[in-house]
Amino acid sequence: MSSVPERSEVAEEYTWDLSDLYADDEEWETAYAEVEERLDELSVYEGRVTEDAGTLREVLALRESIMREVANVAAYARMRRDEDTTNQTYQALAARAQSLSADASSAASFIEPELQSVDRESIDGLIENNPELAAYDHYFDDTLRMKPHTRSAEIEELLADLGEVTGAAGEVYNMLTNADVEFPAVDVDGEPRRITLSNFTTLQKHPDRDVRRRVYEAFYDEWAEYRNTVGTAYENSVTADEKLAAARNYETAREAALDGPNVPASVYDTLVETVEANLDVLHRHAELKRDCLGVDELRMWDLYAPLAGEEGPDIEYDRAREYVVDAVEPLGAAYRDRMAEGLDSRWVDVYETANKQSGAYSSGTYDSQPYILMNYQDDVASMYTLAHELGHSMHSELTSEAQPHVYSGYEIFVAEVASTVNEALLTHHLLETVDDEAFRRHVIDEYLERFRSTLFRQTMFASFEHRAHELSADGEALTPDRLDELYRGL
Repeated sequence: MSSVPERSEVAEEYTWDLSDLYADDEEWETAYAEVEERLDELSVYEGRVTEDAGTLREVLALRESIMREVANVAAYARMRRDEDTTNQTYQALAARAQSLSADASSAASFIEPELQSVDRESIDGLIENNPELAAYDHYFDDTLRMKPHTRSAEIEELLADLGEVTGAAGEVYNMLTNADVEFPAVDVDGEPRRITLSNFTTLQKHPDRDVRRRVYEAFYDEWAEYRNTVGTAYENSVTADEKLAAARNYETAREAALDGPNVPASVYDTLVETVEANLDVLHRHAELKRDCLGVDELRMWDLYAPLAGEEGPDIEYDRAREYVVDAVEPLGAAYRDRMAEGLDSRWVDVYETANKQSGAYSSGTYDSQPYILMNYQDDVASMYTLAHELGHSMHSELTSEAQPHVYSGYEIFVAEVASTVNEALLTHHLLETVDDEAFRRHVIDEYLERFRSTLFRQTMFASFEHRAHELSADGEALTPDRLDELYRGL
C-alpha cells in the first residue's frame, strides 16, 4: 500500500533548517529560561510608562527585546511540533512556549492602558524630548484609537492570562485533525492509497470519476465520526470570540475582529455583497466544468476534477523551484535572487511525512529567516502553493528588513496580495514558456480553480463565520446539524 514516508527517510536538503533560530533543543531551553527570567524586568516600569521620555523609550525597547526572543522560542517549538504532531516532546515544548507567550503578554499588559491615560499632546511632548520615540508615532496613534476597548491594567493582565484558554478549541481541533484522525485507504489505479489531509485534493483531481467519488465519500465518512467533537470545538471557539469581544466593549465579535487591523465593517460587507451579486460567474464556471467533464450533474467530487480530462503533469519539487524563481523575474533581479538564495538556505520543509502538520504555511520571526511548511505532492497545485507561500516569505523578509520591529507584522487583509501576485506571475510565465498543450490546460485549470477558491469560497467562509456568530449571539445552539444547515444554505 502506498504510504506516507517517515521524516527520517527525507534527504536533509528537503527539510527546513531551524538552526537560524536555535542550534538544538538545548539552546532553546537556555533561551527559554533566560527570557522567562527577564519578564520580571518589566514590572519596574509599571505606573511609570509616561513619567518621562527616557522611561517610555526604555520600557518600549525592553518589551521589544523580550517579545522578539519569545517569538523565536515559540516559532522553534511550533515548527518542531509540526514536523510530527504526535511527538509528545515537541507537543510539550509548544505548550510551554504558548504559556510563555501568554505570560509575556500579561507582564507587558500595563503599557497600553498607561499610554492611553494621557492625551496625544502629552505624547508629542515626550517625542520632542526623545526623537527616538518618533519611530513609534503610528503605534501611539493606534494605541490611542483602541482606548475605548482597552481595559484597566488588572483586567488586561487577566485577559492576557486567558489566552491559552480562549485558544484551546483551536488546539483541540488541530491535534484531532493532524495527530488522531486516520483516514482509510482507497483503491487508486489498482493500488491501495491511504488518504491524508495533504493528498486529498490531489486525489480529487484524478481523471477517473469513480476514484474521486470513493475518495470523497471515504474522507467525509471518516470526518462524520468526529462531527460532534468538531462541532463542539467550533461552538466553543465562537463563544470565546463573543466573550472576549464583550470584555473589550465591542457589540459583536465581528466588530472586535475588524477593529484590530482598523478595517471598517463596510469593507467586509461590500466584499460579501459584491461576490454574491456576481455569483453568475461562479455558476457559469460550474456549468462549463460540468460540460467539459461530460456529466449530467456536477457533484462535490467533481469540483477539483481537471477540465482537461487527464492527469496533470508530474512536477518534481526541484523543477517547481525553477519555474517559480523564473516567474518572479518581473519583480526584479534582487527579488528573484533573494528568493533563490532562500530556497538554497533551506527555507522550505518540502514533503509530506508521517503525522506532519497538514496544509502549507509561511512562518518565521523578525530575527530569523522565513520558513515554509509544505506537503509537496509533485503536481501543478503544489507548485502554485510553493509560489504562494514564497510570496508570504518574501513579504516577511523584505518587511523585516525595511521596518522596525513594531511595524514588522502585517494584517491578513494585505498579506494575501504578495502571495496571489506570485500565483499570477507563475501563470503568466508558464503560459508564455510552456509549449506542451496538456500542461498549459492544467495551468489554466489550476488558476481558474484558485480564483474560485480565493474569491468565492473564502467569501463564503466569511459569510458562514458571520452568520454562525450572529446565531450564537441570539442564543441559538450551534449543533452539528445546525452548522451543516447553515453552510448548506450559503
